[in-house]
Amino acid sequence: MSRAALLVLADGRFPAGGHAHSGGAEAAVKAGRITDAATLEHFCRGRLHTTGLVAAALAAAAVLGLAVDELDAAADARTPSPALRTTARRLGRQLVRAARATWPSTELDALAREFPKGAHQPVVLGLTARAAGLEPLDAAYCALYESVSGPATATVRLLSLDPFDATGVLARLAPELDRVADRAVESARRALTEGVDALPAASAPLLEIGAQAHAAWPVRLFAS
Repeated sequence: MSRAALLVLADGRFPAGGHAHSGGAEAAVKAGRITDAATLEHFCRGRLHTTGLVAAALAAAAVLGLAVDELDAAADARTPSPALRTTARRLGRQLVRAARATWPSTELDALAREFPKGAHQPVVLGLTARAAGLEPLDAAYCALYESVSGPATATVRLLSLDPFDATGVLARLAPELDRVADRAVESARRALTEGVDALPAASAPLLEIGAQAHAAWPVRLFAS
């Protein structure tokens, strides 16, 4: 296992397309739910314990070798919004392209053939981590960090928020991220014997509703 591979995968400059997405922050800013660093922290904390937890568990389960088709179906069932399902698959397709070029793998090749339009991004993230020689906990951390760093970075553009303040939000969330990562891996290990129903299904209705509204905006800075 190379911990340096985790740095490459989690780097915002890794060409997986995530920079074009705000993680729901753009819709939340327009709705007045994010106005400053304090409200950004509340928003990110909510993502961390809901969609972040779900994504981290799916990614960890993929590293552990659970069936990809079952994990993808589980991700679909946990994503009520059609707009978010489309986004997750688009990001998954882009991540497969980047991952196959970076860590060639027969599993990633098979994934690309089985899901030509893209599998859900957390599932692809887990297989990418597996190809890179990483552990389930590494994949969980990567998924969780993405779930909060995306909105934090987007809010700097959307609100002209001080980047130092946005980074401070991420630092304050770090202890919670540690705990959620452990929960995600624990549920992924249970899924090995109990099936994908053992994975968390935490919901964030405002994110789902906001994503559907955001997808219909005629002008927007971010794709989601």
